Amino acid sequence: QVQLVESGGGLVQAGGSLRLSCAASGSTFSLNDLAWYRQAPGKQRELVAGISSVGRTNYADSVKGRFTISRDNAKSTVYLQMASLVPEDTAVYYCMMARGSIVFWGQGTQVTVSS
Repeated sequence: QVQLVESGGGLVQAGGSLRLSCAASGSTFSLNDLAWYRQAPGKQRELVAGISSVGRTNYADSVKGRFTISRDNAKSTVYLQMASLVPEDTAVYYCMMARGSIVFWGQGTQVTVSS
């Protein structure tokens, strides 16, 4: 049974930083593509950043230069380092793991950025 458990969310002032972590179990982690999505109130879930099984990364334009996604296959964990946070980054952040058409989601972690 695959499980994804996010942690690291919280309340931070604008300009601050947070690091989200997502620990996976029940799958061959290194073979999977990983991503962070977010969903703000009243908005659709959107891709924030992705990292492929071979380490290729991509970012939403809104977070380029501020967020960094990384993975540690030995720990079966994916990270999202967030810096220079702005109130518009406030959302529930979800970890996603995929291999082909099979997709798994974490339960989400709340990030709130105060102005």
